[in-house]
Parts: sequence; structure tokens; C-alpha cells
Amino acid sequence: MDIKQRTRIYNNLCSFARKCIYSILSVATLPNHIAFIMDGNRRYSKQHNLVDGEGHKVGYSSLMSMLRYCYELGVKYVTVYAFSIENFKRSPEEVRSLMDLMEEKIEGLIKEESLVNQYGVRVHFAGNLKLLSKPVRLAAERAMKATAKNSKAVLTICIAYTSTDEILHAVEECCDEKSDEVKVSNDGKYEKDVINVVDIERHMYMAVAPDPDIIIRTSGETRLSNFLLWQSGNCLLCTQSVLWPEIGFRHLVQAILEFQHKLYYLNKQKQT
Repeated sequence: MDIKQRTRIYNNLCSFARKCIYSILSVATLPNHIAFIMDGNRRYSKQHNLVDGEGHKVGYSSLMSMLRYCYELGVKYVTVYAFSIENFKRSPEEVRSLMDLMEEKIEGLIKEESLVNQYGVRVHFAGNLKLLSKPVRLAAERAMKATAKNSKAVLTICIAYTSTDEILHAVEECCDEKSDEVKVSNDGKYEKDVINVVDIERHMYMAVAPDPDIIIRTSGETRLSNFLLWQSGNCLLCTQSVLWPEIGFRHLVQAILEFQHKLYYLNKQKQT
């Protein structure tokens, strides 16, 4: 038996084992939306003496595995925090390297044999895309256009994103939209309730997806780092001690089991 045959058998056994675990998890309520803060790529590179950028490449492989597990399980919405606006403060060389890597991987998403086409996933990019380099921005636009008809699941990639920028953008859009409706009373005060929460949420970058059920962050950090602040009021924040390139199937299962265990409390919080 050659290496290819052994690898095929091993992969089939892993796939069968995952299906068994999915069947057990499906007995209880499954999350509809899981978000990931992919933290620890640079630390992984340093710990393993890799050249700059290699940790992010390994991290991309981990992302593809996580997406596959989520879509196999039937999770419809997955959101990943790929690049914060704050990351532009890093050295120009690192930013340029990350932009080149993102362009390459985004182009890979729209290939016919890619994971997003295999599972019928629509790709959406959330953030201030004007801040991206032109090649990356055009690649993102092509990916959104190429997958627009996919309807089985949604992958939202937060890039050039922070929650504060998202909220500011939504408020500005609402003000522009409602400017004709704003009326000034006789005493010089503006009328109230011209803009409401529904209006703001409609203009959010993340309007394409419901609020997350779980946010998973790696590297042991318990901060949200300006990610989905508006949407995360009643979701489970699950912190994993491993670095992002080291995340595996068991960590996803652990997060889902914790979500199912705390679901009653989470639902009760939403009602208050």
C-alpha cells in the first residue's frame, strides 16, 4: 500500500469520525453563526523560527480546515477577523507582504474547485475596503461577484475593519439617508427618533449576517479587539489557549459544547 492509499484511508476515517461527532452535536441546538478572531500567526512564526509571513500561510490552512468543519456541521454563517484597520500601523514591509498574501488567497477562493464553491458559500468582505491596496480591493470585488449566487452559507471576511469604524460608517450613512426627513421645531431643536437602531443596523458592514452565537479567539486572549462590538452583546466568547495555526477540530467541538451548555443562559440574557 503506497502513501497515497494510506492517506486516502486516513482521510476517510477522519471524515467518518467527524460525521459521528456531528450526529451527536446535532441532538442539541447548533450555532447558526460562528466568528473567529485569528490571533497568533506572528507568534507561531517566531516560536517555530519561520520566515516572515509563513505563520500567516499556516494560519490560512487552519482557516480552510475550520471552514470545512463548520460547513460540514451545517453552520450557515462564518465570520473571520482577517485584518484590522489598526494593522496598517505595522511596518510597511509587513503590510505589503500581508496584502500580497491576501490577494493570492482571495483569488484562490473563487477557483472552481475551491471550498466555497464546493459548499455553495457566498463570500462577503466587510470593512472600509477603500483602505486596501487596489489589487486586493479588486480581488475582493471579484470574489463577491463570483460567489453572489451561492446560497447555502455565507463567509464574511472582515478586512480593514474595526467596530468603531463600522458604527461610524453606519451612522454617517443614516444621516445622509435621513437628511431630508430631519425637521427643526420652532424652538430650534431637532425632532427625535428620526434615526433608530434598525436604521443603523441596516447600514452596518455586518448587515449580511445575524449576530454571532459564538466568537472564538485563539492565543489565550480574552479581548474582542474592536471586533463585532455592536453584535456581540449576547454571544459566547470562547477563548482557546492555542495559537491560530494550531487550532483544530477538537477546539471547535469544545466551543460548540460550551455554547450548548450555556444556551439557556444566553437566551435568557437576550430576553432581558
